[in-house]
Amino acid sequence: MHIYLPIAEMSVNIFLILGMGGAVGFLSGLFGVGGGFLMTPLLIFIGVPPPVAVGTEANQIVASSVSGVLAHWQRGNVDFKMGFVLLLGGFFGSSLGVILFKYLQNLGQLDLVIKLSYVIFLGIIGFLMLWESSRTIIRSRSAAARRGKLHQHNWLHGLPLKMRFRKSKLYISAILPFLIGAVIGVLSAIMGVGGGFIMVPAMIYLLGMPTSLAIGTSLFQIIFVTANVTFLQALTVQTVDILLAVLLLTGAVIGAQFGSKYSVRMRGEQLRALLALLVLSVCVKMIFDLTAAPSDLYSIALLMD
Repeated sequence: MHIYLPIAEMSVNIFLILGMGGAVGFLSGLFGVGGGFLMTPLLIFIGVPPPVAVGTEANQIVASSVSGVLAHWQRGNVDFKMGFVLLLGGFFGSSLGVILFKYLQNLGQLDLVIKLSYVIFLGIIGFLMLWESSRTIIRSRSAAARRGKLHQHNWLHGLPLKMRFRKSKLYISAILPFLIGAVIGVLSAIMGVGGGFIMVPAMIYLLGMPTSLAIGTSLFQIIFVTANVTFLQALTVQTVDILLAVLLLTGAVIGAQFGSKYSVRMRGEQLRALLALLVLSVCVKMIFDLTAAPSDLYSIALLMD
């Protein structure tokens, strides 16, 4: 059963989109990520134009994150104070990112920048996460292994404006989570991601938060930042396909509930290893699409003044 998407200007199978939304929603609840790092490339792979995929996916992330964060909230895995500091940075970064998004679109380089951004960020983050989680798993199996700290104190922890985050048992500068939120906000606007695949590791290793709290708090911040991105992109560049978003939302809300239930059955390093493998898989596919010879070597473009 097919349906026509007015903004994307193409027909898609309804059940395919619902299934994609459900699968990514499941991953959202499982790993504490918005799922955009997977869904945006998937939409591009099935033919949705990259700007529409980015703008619409930000809307879908809102629903999957709401569904996921409610489940984590019930388990006490959300640090709201930390979430609000991250949120302030996220609003600043996402607003700046939408401006950059429109500028790149006017230059005609938006599609290339989106794809290259995925290759660079997914490759780096995926490799680092896989390396760290593999070492942790190996050490945990050694009888002589000692339990160490997840993070090391450095000059970043000496920044001013320190705040006490009782839920996470941290006393750190508010500047650090603000900057993390700002970076994620920019990526949200450019790549159509919630940024959880970067935020969760940053919260664990830079801020020193427990994995369970990092996942729930990440989802809380993602809700409002992606909502801001959706509103601004719909207003300024008109790349949000509402019909596509509704189909993705339906599947995502259901999938996130199942994912959050399975997340408590696995250790933190196991979750990080699986997330790393997913990130690297998407990165490899993006590299292939950028480097493989196209089926049609020629195209006809209409230049408009």
